[in-house]
Amino acid sequence: MFNYLIPILLLPTLCLANDENPDVPAELRNFVEANTSLLAYAGADLNGDGLSDYVFILERQKTNDADPDIETGQRPLKIALRQADNSLKIVKTNDRIVFCSTCGGVFGDPFAELSATAKSFSVSHYGGSNWRWTNNFQFNYSRRDNTWQLVRVEESSFHTSDPETVKSATYKPPKDFGKIDIADFDPENYKGLGKK
Repeated sequence: MFNYLIPILLLPTLCLANDENPDVPAELRNFVEANTSLLAYAGADLNGDGLSDYVFILERQKTNDADPDIETGQRPLKIALRQADNSLKIVKTNDRIVFCSTCGGVFGDPFAELSATAKSFSVSHYGGSNWRWTNNFQFNYSRRDNTWQLVRVEESSFHTSDPETVKSATYKPPKDFGKIDIADFDPENYKGLGKK
């Protein structure tokens, strides 16, 4: 299992984005608000209409170094759908799904990856100290409900003294939770919630 975690450690270098980076699409720069930067983004047809959309993560910055760390709502995830006139419109936001930059324990920043494919996207984290942990939250588009709903959560952990002994769990609807909209998802409180 430890070999599985090594690629996760490398993923932030693949998907992190700086809004000053020329590779960042200009149309996403319009969504970078004051005192924020673009942490990561992924493009795909997120709602199955044949148009290219984006899911992206902003990172709120402290205005002064002396300010306390931002732990709540530091990294909002946003979904921008392509409109008929080729513009992008924010249709969903979640301030809880992406853990804060100081929420990873001794290991540091826990954000690992944002990925997207047709009608689906995932957010992954990796953190801890002697006890290392990972999680992956996957959302798929529901045409019936016209939103993205939680469809899979994977969690694992291991102690650094015994990295081959991994505790893993996978949670899926309807057994573990019902319909949970991306805007309502809380990674600390989802089990048993949602209409089944």
